[in-house]
Formats: sequence, C-alpha cells, structure tokens
Amino acid sequence: MKIRHLGSLAVSEIGFGTMSFASMYGEAPDHAEAVRVIRGAFDLGVTFFDTAEVYGPFTNEELVGEALAPIRDQVVIATKFGWNIDPDTRERHPGLNSRPAHVRRAVDRMLKRLKVETIDLLYQHRVDPDVPIEDVAGTVKDLIEAGKVRHFGLSEASAETIRRAHAVQPVTAIQSEYSLWTRDPEPEILPLCEELGIGFVPWSPLGAGYLTGKIDASTEIAPTDFRANSPRFTAEARQANKGLVDLLDRVAAAKTATPAQIALAWLLARKPFIVPIPGTRRLERVEENVGAAGVTLTSADLAEIEAEAARITVQGERLPAAMLQYSYR
Repeated sequence: MKIRHLGSLAVSEIGFGTMSFASMYGEAPDHAEAVRVIRGAFDLGVTFFDTAEVYGPFTNEELVGEALAPIRDQVVIATKFGWNIDPDTRERHPGLNSRPAHVRRAVDRMLKRLKVETIDLLYQHRVDPDVPIEDVAGTVKDLIEAGKVRHFGLSEASAETIRRAHAVQPVTAIQSEYSLWTRDPEPEILPLCEELGIGFVPWSPLGAGYLTGKIDASTEIAPTDFRANSPRFTAEARQANKGLVDLLDRVAAAKTATPAQIALAWLLARKPFIVPIPGTRRLERVEENVGAAGVTLTSADLAEIEAEAARITVQGERLPAAMLQYSYR
C-alpha cells in the first residue's frame, strides 16, 4: 500500500479503526480473533491503527497494545482523550474532561495500556467547552516535549478551534466523520487542513456499514448496537437513503469492485492528505477495504458520483442528539 502524510506523519493510505472490537456494534468478538484481525491488517499493508480510551473504556487500548506489541516499531498508533473517565477506576462520569491535570494522568495510563513509550498521535476526542483549547494544546505540547507524545490531533473540532490550537501546538491531523453520506467537513475543515498542512482522517468512512450495501431497511440491528439509536439507521431512513448505495453499486459494477471499495476510493480521490480508517471485525473485510487503494476513479467517475449524489437528500441526523452536541465546537 502507498504512504500518505498527515502533516509530517507517514502512514498507510488506508488505516484501521478498532472501535468495533469494543462492543460498540453489539457483543465484542473473541479476544484471540481480534488480535488475529489486527495483526492480519498489518500483514495486508496497514500501518495506521486508531483507538481511544473511551472504547471499553480502556479495553480497546489494551487490545491494540497487545496486538501491535511485536511490530510496534513498524506501525503508527493513534488514541484519544477527552471524556470524563477516571484513569484509575475506569468509572465514566457525565460529559467531557480536558483539564490539563486529567489529560496528563490519562496519557500516563494510556502509555501502559498501549505498551509504548510514546503515543504517535494523540487526539482530543471532543472539544471541551470548559477548557480553553489553548490550554489543551499547551498541555499536549508539554507532553510532546517530555517524549510521551509525538503528534497532536483534534476530533470533530470547528475551524476556529483548529486555528487557535494550531497557533499553540501544530496540529498534525483532524479526525471527523466524513463519507459520501456525511459531508460536513467539506465547506470549512478540508480547506483549512489544506491551508495549514494538516492531515484529515475520516472516521466512519463507510457510513457505519451502510455504504457497503450489506444493510437495508429490513436488516435487524441488535439493541446493544449503537446504530439502534442512530436517527440515520431507522428503517425509514435506511430505505430513504438507498439511492446512495444504488449509486455505489453501479460504479462498483463498472470497476469490478465492491460498494465499500468505491466509497473508500472516493475519499482517497478527494484530497491527497485524506486517510480513512474503516473498521471491521473480520479479516476478509480488511482485505476488501485495503483493496480500495487499487481502485482508480477517473475525473469522469468522480463527476458522475458528484452529480448523482447531489440529487439525493440524506435522511436522518448522523448521530443521536446527545452525541451531536459535542461536534464542531
């Protein structure tokens, strides 16, 4: 797989989001199988792995640390802080917490869970309105100077917040939801990333699985699956948004590819500093996702996708209101 750059950080052009191993999509898979899939992703060329303290909490970082320990020097590990979780007890309290002292404690525990001496890329998971972003950026700057962190990132931050943070500590990457059915970053965030030399990491680049074409209005979603509470995954919304999957199907057929590969190839074609991080529990799906790097979309293909997508009005908010309130602050 080719290499792309998030700022000065070199990573595989397609990464791997590991959230699905933390019971976010229902019951988590067997631990040994999860390790096999993560290591299998590396064997397929993936060098960029994404986790967060809130996934579990903490259990996902422990899994990623164990899985990548034998190949630590050959991979880039990203994780995230910012929710109000006690670093010692795993107890989660309401809301966010990016107070400097809390961040420092959280990072010390992350290093142990990930079995690393330095975190390659540390994101603030959501912007905390009670802590000036300058204080957060300054705290991460101190952690970088101490050798505990290499690069700083922000997730779901507004353009103004990114500028303010970048003035204190250069931001390496922005991570926000972005896909053919969630295009919120396009007006302001992507141009700002291009201006400042910041990489962009789309989370949920396959629309939480919907854009793969394997979910329709009749698909049963378990109550423990976070999508059961997502406005975009009601049966009505899934039916209303079927046009996007039909579009991906048509392009995929012409390219001898899959809808998922077209959805990822579309992101790769948007900007050279975009590195999507699709997640899956199955190694064959990792292989499919990685295959997107070999799909070439011509300017005519992209124009066709753009024209047809413009005629489709996506139904349903991308996240429940309780989560949406933390975005683009």
